[in-house]
Amino acid sequence: MRERSFLLENAPWLAAGALLAFMSSFGQTFFISIFAGEIRAEFDLSHGQWGGIYSLGTTLSAAVMVWAGGLTDRFRARVLGSFVLVLLAFACLSMALSTVWLLPAVIFALRLTGQGMTVHISAVAMARWFVASRGKALSIAHLGFSVAEAFLPMIFVALLAVWDWRLLWMLSATVAIAGIPLLLVLLRTERTPQSLAESDQSLGMNARHWTRGETLRHRLFWFMIPALLGPSAFNTAFFFQQVHFAEVKGWAHLDLVALFPIYTAMSVGAMVVSGWLLDKYGTARLMPFYQLPMVLAFAAFAYAGTPASALVGFLFLALTTGVNATLPNAFWAEFYGTAHMGSIKAMAAAVMVLGSALGPGLTGVLIDVGIGIETQYLWIAGYFVFATVMMAIGITQARAAFTAAA
Repeated sequence: MRERSFLLENAPWLAAGALLAFMSSFGQTFFISIFAGEIRAEFDLSHGQWGGIYSLGTTLSAAVMVWAGGLTDRFRARVLGSFVLVLLAFACLSMALSTVWLLPAVIFALRLTGQGMTVHISAVAMARWFVASRGKALSIAHLGFSVAEAFLPMIFVALLAVWDWRLLWMLSATVAIAGIPLLLVLLRTERTPQSLAESDQSLGMNARHWTRGETLRHRLFWFMIPALLGPSAFNTAFFFQQVHFAEVKGWAHLDLVALFPIYTAMSVGAMVVSGWLLDKYGTARLMPFYQLPMVLAFAAFAYAGTPASALVGFLFLALTTGVNATLPNAFWAEFYGTAHMGSIKAMAAAVMVLGSALGPGLTGVLIDVGIGIETQYLWIAGYFVFATVMMAIGITQARAAFTAAA
């Protein structure tokens, strides 16, 4: 009954967060990679060249995110979100009309507006607007992304059989534009940002609000870098190389994407549970362990012989993916406060976007020089062991200051 009351009372704001998360899909790797074969064939690109273009555009978007993400501290979500959706629609239309020379700029625009800003606006709004129920709000808003991830690949892969890939990008632009009036209706009355209320609940370590400069100079931020990079880099790389991965395994691409809904369902379950655990225990106790399933996921992908056996990897991947939707976003609010959360989280978002640039580029180059994707996945499993150790050390050292704030 309590959960139902929470949903009913906050439905417009939660739905707005979910809508922005859904719209981000047009700039996400899982969506763009659907067209990897058509783009490479159209512009005569190798795996390394396509990965390099993708990495270049994504890296530039990460640099701009450091500045653009701070706009959430100055503008309301309804205004900034609507403007970003206009830019996202323009980016989708540009992909439909792109040439090989414009491709880096198009990728930059898609990644900045889609993967970057729409997700950022949604997450910052949820973390600010909700304090005691922050975990639940973040998990509910992220459901928009989960729905898109589950069904858009199947829908668009099926449509590719009958429609030209450029027409599908025009369809994407239309959907993005259609989201603007819906967002404005949902946010007719916008909640007061929690960053404007200097309450004890919204303070960070040492019982105060941290600025972006102070956060950047704090060692915990740097211990978190490998954990911020990892899921973004290698989850992105996995979905970016999905066509090649299916070819190496000898599977039909549609057989692989047919597993996505199961993966998404599992990630949604992990996300909902993590939101509840977050509200109950906080991020300090949960963060150090949440990337361990990635070790098992990539090891399973390396050794999978059939799509059915790859499902094991998807299930472990889903565990971290689901938790990653809530814990990191709440982490910045809990440890550093909410007064400057937009600009602080913009740095973290830039690191994650940079990771999503490095993953596809790195795996593409390694494929071109003869290092197989299965071997790469074993190396990636080792990386997540390292990231987990670094995160555990950083949070353990910072816990005393965090406890003092609590």
